Amino acid sequence: MTHDLAEAVSLSDRVAVLSKRPAIVKKVYNIDIPNKSTPIENRKKKEFHEYYDQIWRDLDAHIS
Repeated sequence: MTHDLAEAVSLSDRVAVLSKRPAIVKKVYNIDIPNKSTPIENRKKKEFHEYYDQIWRDLDAHIS
């Protein structure tokens, strides 16, 4: 578990977005980055940025 979105996307196979308290699972993203290697290399890939932006927009909608 992590609260760091970049870490979650670069290391994980799945990322769950939770709602405000009491938390429920709002959405689960299956992270499919081709040829996953190191977190640093994964962060350079186009798919990383697509997942990062999509999940951040989803989180931003649930923050308020």
